[in-house]
Amino acid sequence: MLEERDPPPDPAGCRSLDELAAALRSLKAWAGDPSYDTITRRVNAGFAPAGRGTVVDCFRDGRRRINPELVVAVVASLHDDDVYLARWRQAIRVTLAEREAAANVRVLAGLPSDANSFVGREPHLASLERAAGVCVITGMAGVGKTQLAVHAGHRRTGETKLFVDLRGFHPDESQPPAEPGAVLDGFLRALGVPARQIPHDLNARSALFRDQVAGRQALVILDNAADEEQVRPLLTPDALTLVTSRRDLSGLGPATRIDLDVFSSREASELLSGATPSEGDRAAVERVAQRCGYLPLALRVVAGQMAATPGWSVADHADRLDERHRNQRIDDGVQLALQLSEQGLPERRRILLRRLAGHPGQDLDVYAAAALLDAELDETEEHLRRLTAEHLIQQPVPGRFVLHDLVRAYAADRAADEERPADRQAALTRLFDLFLYAASAAMDALHPAEKHRRPELEPHAVRAPDLSDPKAALHWLDTERATLVAICLHAARNGWPSYAVRLAATIYTYLDNGGYPADAIAVHSEARHAAARSGDLAGEANALVNLAVVHWQLGRHPEALEQLTEALALFRRLGDGRGQARALGNLGVVHNVFGNHEASAAHHAQALDQFAEIGDRVGEANTLTNLGDVYLRMGRPSDAADHHRRALALFRDLSHRGGEATALTNLGDADTQLGNHAAALDSYDKAVAIFGELGERYGQTCALNGRGEALSAAGRSEEALTTFTVALGTARLIDDPSEQARAHAGLAALHEAAGDTEAAARHRPPYPLDAVVDVPPT
Repeated sequence: MLEERDPPPDPAGCRSLDELAAALRSLKAWAGDPSYDTITRRVNAGFAPAGRGTVVDCFRDGRRRINPELVVAVVASLHDDDVYLARWRQAIRVTLAEREAAANVRVLAGLPSDANSFVGREPHLASLERAAGVCVITGMAGVGKTQLAVHAGHRRTGETKLFVDLRGFHPDESQPPAEPGAVLDGFLRALGVPARQIPHDLNARSALFRDQVAGRQALVILDNAADEEQVRPLLTPDALTLVTSRRDLSGLGPATRIDLDVFSSREASELLSGATPSEGDRAAVERVAQRCGYLPLALRVVAGQMAATPGWSVADHADRLDERHRNQRIDDGVQLALQLSEQGLPERRRILLRRLAGHPGQDLDVYAAAALLDAELDETEEHLRRLTAEHLIQQPVPGRFVLHDLVRAYAADRAADEERPADRQAALTRLFDLFLYAASAAMDALHPAEKHRRPELEPHAVRAPDLSDPKAALHWLDTERATLVAICLHAARNGWPSYAVRLAATIYTYLDNGGYPADAIAVHSEARHAAARSGDLAGEANALVNLAVVHWQLGRHPEALEQLTEALALFRRLGDGRGQARALGNLGVVHNVFGNHEASAAHHAQALDQFAEIGDRVGEANTLTNLGDVYLRMGRPSDAADHHRRALALFRDLSHRGGEATALTNLGDADTQLGNHAAALDSYDKAVAIFGELGERYGQTCALNGRGEALSAAGRSEEALTTFTVALGTARLIDDPSEQARAHAGLAALHEAAGDTEAAARHRPPYPLDAVVDVPPT
C-alpha cells in the first residue's frame, strides 16, 4: 500500500518577501530537494520567464523586490499544478500589496492636539518628565497610551517634535503596519531634507535621520508599534523617543517602561464628573465606570454622551447601561459604550460615522466627509463637530479627522450589517470623484503646460476646495498624498479600475517631481493591473510608461526597457501617436544608459517627429534635449548644442523652469566639449540657480559636475576642486552613484595633474567610506 504524501506547503498567509522565500524553501524540500541547477534547467526548458533575477535569488531572505513571474515558474518546476500555482500567484499579489500599502504612511511635524479631558496618570507623567532615551508605554487597546504620550509631549517645550501612527494593529487589512523606511522618509522631509537627498536604503535613511536629529532637543512619538523590528530603525540616541504598543517590546533593550492599566475608580470619577454634574450620586458614577470596565476609551465615549444629553442624570445613564447589558448580554465596555452612543445619534450622524470607517485613508477633511455623506459642508462640519465632542472621532490636527481603531472596527461592522452595499459603494464613488477632480485641478494649477498629457475628465460637479493657486494646490497634494495613494490601491483592487488608472496618471508628475518612488511604483503598478483586467489598453500602456520612468530613475534599467517595449507595442496597436512618442522617447533614454547610442538616437528622432506632428511642444522640447545628450555622447557636440538651444527656446516660451534648467545644463556640457568655456559656465550658473529655486538637488548636482569639468578644462583648477567637492557632497546626499563617480573622477584628475598621487588615489575606485562632505550653499 502506497504511503499518503503530505500536501505541499501552502503560501497563503505570507505577508513579506522573507516569508515567501521560506515557503519556497519548504516547497523545495517537499519536492525532494533538487539542486538549484536542476530547478534552473527546468525553468529555462519549460517556462523561460522574462525579467530580472536568478533562481537562487528566489530562495534568499532579505530581498527588497522579486520577479513574480520567475517565482511562479520556480514553483511550477517543483509542483506543476494549476490550482496550486493559482494559490502562489495570489500569495505573491497579497505580499506585494502589503509592501505597497506599508509604504503609505503619514507623519506629523509636531504633535496631535492634546485631549481637553485628560485626567489622572500623575505617576506616569512624572516618569515621562524624567525619561531620556527610549520610553515604552504598553497596555491594552483603548487604555489611553496615545493620549498619555501626546499629553506628556505637549508639556515639553522648545523641542523638535515628530509623531507617527505606525498602524501596528489596524483593523483594516488594507492598512498594514507602516514600513520603517517610509516613516524615515516622512521624518526627513519634516526636518527639511529635500526629497532628492533622501537615500533609498533603509540603513542609509536611519543614519541620515540620526545625523539630522543630532544636536537638537527632539521628541519622537512612535505610536501603535507592531514589534521591535518596526521600531529599531527609527531610534536615535539624541532624541527622547516615546513608543506605544499593545506588546511589551522587551527586545528593544534598556528603556523606561510604563505598563498602563485601566483607570482607577478616582480617575474614572474625575473624567465622568467633568461631563455632567454628579455631586451626591457617587454610586451612579461608580456604576457607569464599572459597566465601562474603567477603560478610558469607553469612559470618554460615555462622557461625550452625557455632555450631549444635559437633561439626563448620571443615574439615568447608569440605568440605561445596566438595562442594555441585561438585554443584550454585552460584557465588553467599549462595545457597550459605542453601541449606546451610536444609537443616540441622529440618523444622518450615524450614517456618517459608519461611512467614515470605510474611508481607505488614514485621516480625512470635511470635503471627504461631505462626499461620503452626500451633504453640504455646513451640515457635515456640524456632524463632525458633534462626533468629536462625543469622542467618537478624533481631530489630531485642525481640520483632519481620524477614528480610533476600536471605533473604526465597530462602525465598519455596523455599516456592513445595516447599510445596503449599493449605498456604501455610491459613497465611495463620490469620494473617488472628489479626489480625482481635485487632484486634476491641483495639477492644472502646478503644471498647466502639461494639462494635455493628463486624463481628460468629463464636466462633473464635486464639492472640492479651490486649488487654482499653485501654493494651495501643492499644499493639498502634500497633505493628501497618503490618501491619494490609498485610494488608487483601493479603487484598483475593489471594482473601480478606471478611477485607479486616471488618478495614477493624474498625479504622475507630482510623485515624480516630489521624489516619491515607492508611492509611484505602488500606484502605477496597480493602475497597470487594473487597466489590464478591465481591457483598457491605453490605460495599461500609459501606466507601463509611468512605471518604467520610476524604474529608470531607480537604476532598474532592464525592467524599464521591458515595460517601455511592451507599452510601445500597445500604443502602436491602438494607433496612439502621443503614446508612441512618449514610449519612444523614454526608450531612447534607457538605450542611452546602456550605451546603445545609435539606437537611442533613432528612438529619439522618431519621438521628435511624432511630438512635432501632434503639436506637443513639451514633448518636443524634452526630446530635443534628450537627443542632444545622445549626440554629445556620440562625439557630435555641435549637433548637441544646436538641439539644446532649440529645447531651451521652447522651454522658455512655455515658462517651464525645470526644463529650462535641464536644457541649460546640457548646453553647458556641449559648450565644454566645444571649448566654449565662458558660455558653458554661464549656462551652468543659471541652471544651478534655477534648480536651487526649485529645490531640485539632482539637477543641481549634474550642473555642478558640469561646471567643475568646464573650470578644469579652462585651467581654473582651484575653482574646479571646490565645485567638484560640492558636487560630490550633494551626490552623496541624494545617493546618486553615477554623479558621485563623476565628481570623484574630476577630483582624481585634478589631484593627479597637481602631482598629489595620494589624494588622487582616494578618488579612484573603490572609494573610501568617508563622511559626507559639508555642502556650502549654492
